[in-house]
Amino acid sequence: MRSEPPAHRAAPAVPAHPASPAPAVSSGPPAPAVSAAGLSLVRDHTVYSCVMGSRAFGLATDTSDTDVRGVFLAPTPLFWRFEKPPTHVEGPEPEQFSWELERFCSLALRSNPNILECLHSPLVEHVDDTGRELLALRGAFLSRQAHETFARYALGQRKKLEADVRTHGAPRWKHAMHLLRLLTSSRDLLRTGSLTIDVGEQREPLLAVKRGEVSWDEVDRRMVRLAAETDEAAARSPLPPEPDHARVEDFLVRVRRASALRDSVGDR
Repeated sequence: MRSEPPAHRAAPAVPAHPASPAPAVSSGPPAPAVSAAGLSLVRDHTVYSCVMGSRAFGLATDTSDTDVRGVFLAPTPLFWRFEKPPTHVEGPEPEQFSWELERFCSLALRSNPNILECLHSPLVEHVDDTGRELLALRGAFLSRQAHETFARYALGQRKKLEADVRTHGAPRWKHAMHLLRLLTSSRDLLRTGSLTIDVGEQREPLLAVKRGEVSWDEVDRRMVRLAAETDEAAARSPLPPEPDHARVEDFLVRVRRASALRDSVGDR
């Protein structure tokens, strides 16, 4: 079992939050027993899955991967054992990654960019009744805390781009494109209270950056402007100061209780 994926696959991992990192992919194959158990959870207990990455952002080209992200609900009795169910599972497909529901909610409450974007993907592959309840809670996870979390991630990525410019004379343009996209998304979230994933009319200007058709000086100016606009938006944002922890916890407790009751009836 590997560590959780980076907040944005387009760029090297930078934690959106220090907890069990949404970043850093570790090396080495998963242990067979854990992998089998985890893949079984994904196969049999997924409540929500969607397509993320460039396809969800509206930035896909002919060579783009199809990144699938999902949420599975581990049956409650598994938590009664010494060995707990995994918090996240990679696979079974090459570009597939899933979180256990509690871990997913915990990261979303911390405004993890990867998780929030997953909740708002326009490309839903699978959703059951529990998944629909989760999607109905999207607003409960949003707060002005997103300003700090998104900004921290963006700052780390910008430093990497600047290091590339100093070392190689140019940034990794694909990463520059995705950082501009993230900064725009963060600004608009704070301005409107809604998180929009598809870049819409910004597709061609962003792809021009990816192709290296825009100078680094111009890209850097755009980043500075977007960061300033995001700071201004945060000061007047319609978002609440904190996410609705109580509402999310109530959902999680109800889901865990229902799972326990189902398994109890099934064991009779």
